[in-house]
Amino acid sequence: MAFATINSSTPKSIPAIEDAFAAEPSLKKRVYEAIGTTPQYIPLFEDIARYTSSLLARNTNPIIPQPVQAAAAAVPDGPAAKKRKLEKGDAATGNAQTPGDLKADLPLQFYMPDVSFAIPQRKKLTLESTAGRGFLRARNQTSKEVEFGVAWDKIQHVLCLPVPEKNQRQTNFCIIPQYGDGINPPPNGEPAPESIVWTVADGPPKAGAFTGNGQQIATTEGETAEQLVRKTLNENLSQTQVVRPDEREFVSAMPEAHRKGEKAYHVKAFRGSKEGYLFLLSTGILFGFKKPLLFFAFETIDSISYTSVLQRTFNLNVMARPLASEETQEFEFSMIDQADFSGIDAYIKKHGLQDASLAEARRAKRYNINGVKTEDGNTTTTGEGVAGEGEEESELQKAQRELEDQEDEDEEDYDPGSDSDSDGSGSSSDGEDSEDGEGRADNEDDDDDDDGDRDLVADELGSQAEDIPDDQL
Repeated sequence: MAFATINSSTPKSIPAIEDAFAAEPSLKKRVYEAIGTTPQYIPLFEDIARYTSSLLARNTNPIIPQPVQAAAAAVPDGPAAKKRKLEKGDAATGNAQTPGDLKADLPLQFYMPDVSFAIPQRKKLTLESTAGRGFLRARNQTSKEVEFGVAWDKIQHVLCLPVPEKNQRQTNFCIIPQYGDGINPPPNGEPAPESIVWTVADGPPKAGAFTGNGQQIATTEGETAEQLVRKTLNENLSQTQVVRPDEREFVSAMPEAHRKGEKAYHVKAFRGSKEGYLFLLSTGILFGFKKPLLFFAFETIDSISYTSVLQRTFNLNVMARPLASEETQEFEFSMIDQADFSGIDAYIKKHGLQDASLAEARRAKRYNINGVKTEDGNTTTTGEGVAGEGEEESELQKAQRELEDQEDEDEEDYDPGSDSDSDGSGSSSDGEDSEDGEGRADNEDDDDDDDGDRDLVADELGSQAEDIPDDQL
């Protein structure tokens, strides 16, 4: 009865305890059970609850004294320093540039929602282009935060390539920033920026494309999302233009397997255990589309050679050299189908990539990837490294000409009769026998007049003839 009386006097709800243990119902229940057993400790439990609430409030809104803040800022390895490092585009984050540096307040020139990005993140984002000397960036469609991007003047190469082995035609746009090609390391040990890759399907934009003020861009009949994006990129790029595959450079001997009758511009290859595709373009060679992308611009290629040439496959070895270094690095791409050997070999010879002596010439002048205006006003994208009419003779052509001249001189100096001067240890050939026979016949003709006066036996045997009886001769 006494126990029941005590329990009946226990309050069913104490505000301090309710606030402190609202997120821990099991703990709150145990506190009330303890109060029911020992109600004299209610003030103690209330004090504990109030103190717990104050701790929770302090953790939610921490108040750090000024000396402590200064000390934390002075520690280079503290959390603040780590956060700054991540914001500067650490390779692990995949940011091509600091989101804070992308200046979200710049006026928009163009944007396209629901774009499928593959690198550095695999998600659907809004592709944005800012006006003036701005940025190309990707914005999160839910949080509205800029995920990653790159300044227009930092873009080194832009490639527009068909996605291989897809039933539906798709196009990949590859943005390769400065020091992001996998060959040239950034200076001062800074993290290398990652490339940006997104995919657009064939046909008009599914979610539409818009100008900076939100007005939808009206596409002409037959204009695709790929054409619209390519036009926007070319309008903003200053030091390069969008490069597409060209069958005058390379086209695979095997057509696209998933889309019959369509030409393929890629070659399947392996780098170690990583499977990818090689694209032989007018400005260099790309290996994609998995991280990290590798782009060998012509000026970074020292030489290219073949290894493990078998009946069905062969390996391609690219010796690359960064522009600011003299050290070379070899990249091997294996298991390439023999059907593409002749096309790859023609591409390599066209640009002189097999000869390391031409590497300096390629490094000395950048290729005109924007095209050269000819006299008739047409634009050609032929690389400058290939010697044409009126150009100076290259080192490779000079060496080949000298070798041909030397072979011509050797043919002119050749004397067939000189072979008969050498003595062989084996039996002579029919030709030698006939020559010897002719020689002996000539000698016999010359000595016909002396045969009557000479003793042939004595000439042959010499003094040994004196020991042979006359009846045995």
